[in-house]
Amino acid sequence: MQKLEADVVVIAAGASGLAACNAAVEKGAKVVALEKASTTGGTGSMGMGPFGLESPIQRLKQMGPSKEEAFKAMMHYTHYQVDAKLVSTYFDKATTTIEWLMNMGVEFWDAVPYFPGGWPTWHVVAPGGEGCARNLYRVLFEKAKERGVEFLLQTPGKKILKQGGKITGVIGEDRNGEKVEVACKAAIVATGGFGDNPQLIKKFTGYEWGVDMQSFRIPGLAGEGLKMAWEVGAYQTPMQMEMMFLPPAGGTDDINPVDPELMEAFRQPNYFCNIMGERFMDEAIIPNATFTGNAISHQKGRCAFNIFDENIRKFMEQGYEEVHVTFPFMKLEKFDELIKKSKDIGYKYVYVADSLDDLVAQTGIDAAGLKAGIEEYNGFCEKGYDPVFHKRHKSLKPVKTPRFYAMKFLPGAYGSLGGIKVNYKLEVLDKDWNAIPGLYGAGTDANTIYGDSYPFVLPGNTMGWALNSGRMAGESAAVYAKSAG
Repeated sequence: MQKLEADVVVIAAGASGLAACNAAVEKGAKVVALEKASTTGGTGSMGMGPFGLESPIQRLKQMGPSKEEAFKAMMHYTHYQVDAKLVSTYFDKATTTIEWLMNMGVEFWDAVPYFPGGWPTWHVVAPGGEGCARNLYRVLFEKAKERGVEFLLQTPGKKILKQGGKITGVIGEDRNGEKVEVACKAAIVATGGFGDNPQLIKKFTGYEWGVDMQSFRIPGLAGEGLKMAWEVGAYQTPMQMEMMFLPPAGGTDDINPVDPELMEAFRQPNYFCNIMGERFMDEAIIPNATFTGNAISHQKGRCAFNIFDENIRKFMEQGYEEVHVTFPFMKLEKFDELIKKSKDIGYKYVYVADSLDDLVAQTGIDAAGLKAGIEEYNGFCEKGYDPVFHKRHKSLKPVKTPRFYAMKFLPGAYGSLGGIKVNYKLEVLDKDWNAIPGLYGAGTDANTIYGDSYPFVLPGNTMGWALNSGRMAGESAAVYAKSAG
């Protein structure tokens, strides 16, 4: 067995792990990081940028929110179901993290909201676009190596060692199956949750992946870090999925089962119904992916359908009503080509129908319910007023003219949330809420600050929490390691 020594061991080198590595080494700690994959950055490399407060970008543009405004918004949003001191400490750190990253060489495209009415807290990494945050994690990895952090790639953590009530080491396993023991004074669990583990999703959240939950399954996020922490006494918090909505899996790509350009046509505020054919929300809310996912999860069969007709198609070919930062398509183009592409790869959850009867036959939507629902909705469109969900006037477009187009959606999720109880120092707590000496949590594994829903009103929060909790845990672990001798 290979044996190493460190002050701090970081278990996984994703978003929170890389931040923890840099923060700990800045405090003078010797750091070893164990990473399951052959590369670092984890899920963060698929994202676009973190939450930030009072950053240089925001200050130059005279944009809010202030730390105080953000704290009040977060606590009101969560109905004070979360640890207010932890949120406050996180937001304090978030006022410095964007500049911390910029000083290392990370460049940002802009600070933006996710949808109209949200705060511009989402700091999108240059040059922008899906996956642009990989540039941030490349910088963090290179800076950590430069500072002396030792990375053991393809070497996942397997067991946390505890003796006399204190953390004494971590055992990993390299790609050849050989054990690696790293003696340490502090360990940080930052393994990203259990989004790639359908069994744990079912056990802890009640959703069945692929049936009533279409979450991103990022390879390797199996929940091992949570299990290791629980084995040494960590208190197990309630766990949930970080809710949004997605089309069901199919074809050749489970992460983006349909072309994003095609999906954008079905994320516009058109007729949105459940399997009974009934509307269940103001479709103008669709850009808030969390609210929409929540709404779908409370429908029969936990599914929904976005439907539009030929006239709405022509309208969207002139320009979309809603434009999203993640996939900034301005209008519907190449629609027939995109439909054909989805059919060619065997995708069966996008529908083209010559009549409502044909659409019902393809989708399984209740015929009477759909016809009654569309008739009522078309009446609202003619009058220019929706007395049920109070949808804005400009979004009231009738569904009348064949052909008819639809896509099915399920509750989706970016991943799991929670599992390890931590305090405002990111110390892991036991069942009696006492800190376990030398054990820290960061990122998704310790994310219990959202209440029941992701706060899209303050966008960038998942990556922001990962980076800031990583910094906080790294600093706390380094200070502890020094004090422990």
